[in-house]
Amino acid sequence: MNIGFIGAGKVASKLGELLENAGHTVKYGVRTPVENKLSITEVTGFGEIIFLAIPYVSVAEFLRNKINLLQGKIIVDVTNPVNEDWSPIFLGEDSSGEQTARLLPKSRIVKAFSTVFAETMEQDKINYKGLKMTVFIASSDDEAAELVKNLAEEMGFNGLVLKGIENSRYMDALSNINLGLALNGGGTDSGIIYFQRSKNNSFKII
Repeated sequence: MNIGFIGAGKVASKLGELLENAGHTVKYGVRTPVENKLSITEVTGFGEIIFLAIPYVSVAEFLRNKINLLQGKIIVDVTNPVNEDWSPIFLGEDSSGEQTARLLPKSRIVKAFSTVFAETMEQDKINYKGLKMTVFIASSDDEAAELVKNLAEEMGFNGLVLKGIENSRYMDALSNINLGLALNGGGTDSGIIYFQRSKNNSFKII
């Protein structure tokens, strides 16, 4: 599958490497193309799926007037509502995923990978003592959500679909918890592993 990234920072490059290892072709788009980086128009034309991997504070301005360019595309929003100094932006009864969906009403928005630190987006860190890190996925497009879930699992994660895009509110909250723990001395070599215990006391990692 051809996968494009809007943005070429640490998160984009780490996810891109995992996707390439899983057999996909990845290209990166930036405002000013250099070396092997494409223009935004070129990368959106190339990608069957587009990952939005730019700072949250830049999203609204960047996506303005991009409705037609990204029409019909599956957009995977990996942004987190934080300021440039990593301080959280509390959105109340709203979320970064819902905001992206409003900005791109003609696209298929999926919120995913936002609860995973870039530091742990590596093959030898996704799996912790035999347990796979969880990637939470929120979307109002069931088909797009399942496709992204499959991608996450090809990369080595466990994907967990939360349904409606409004559930990205909970993902934003989890991201803030992650960040708070990291800034209080926990560091970013950490992640979330979700499990469900059944009535017979067995459990499965999701």
